[in-house]
Amino acid sequence: MRAAVISFPGSNCDFDMLYALQDFGVDAQIISAKTNDLTNFDAIFLPGGFSYGDYLRTGAIARFSPIMSAVTQAANEGKIIVGICNGFQILTEAGLLPGQLLMNKNPGFICDEVLLTIANPDTVYTNTYNANEKILIPIAHGEGNYYADEATLDQLENNHQVVFRYADNPNGSARDIAGIMNEQGNVFGMMPHPERAVDPITGNIDGQGFFKSILSAILTKVTA
Repeated sequence: MRAAVISFPGSNCDFDMLYALQDFGVDAQIISAKTNDLTNFDAIFLPGGFSYGDYLRTGAIARFSPIMSAVTQAANEGKIIVGICNGFQILTEAGLLPGQLLMNKNPGFICDEVLLTIANPDTVYTNTYNANEKILIPIAHGEGNYYADEATLDQLENNHQVVFRYADNPNGSARDIAGIMNEQGNVFGMMPHPERAVDPITGNIDGQGFFKSILSAILTKVTA
């Protein structure tokens, strides 16, 4: 598996993601947001941070980076696209995922570990977890309040596109949503940081299943 980790000006979790992927034997590399070609990669990861300082809105400027045309093309080709935290915000701004990430219900930056419930275990991102299993994953955001209109939320529910929910909602997200995917299942975004919960030295390895799931899905696809 070859993975690209996109580094936008202001990204600060790009190397966290890189090292997490490499820990699982993935051939991963950092790719500049100035690049416009991702044809040689199987999966693309948009990491957390403050892309372009998060001026205007979170992810609003990054959405116009040269790399995003290549990300959109890769998504249309069915490649796996993952956005974590700021990456999730960028994917919504780009229209690759529905909804919007707003300021936390109680304004302020939250840095903590929270329990997530596996809402859908039958996805590229959760196939090594069990239904309704709870995992502890770090969060670090000021604008993680997921919003969509009721029709969109109903569609997400009916299509089983909600992948993770907060067990104890920290930011006001609609229907406790922590992570969603597109209808095709290849584009995914979540606010929590599984890449920060893979190394035993941190005292938390609950994020390992996230990366194992992606690897399993890609290997299954390759051997099918």
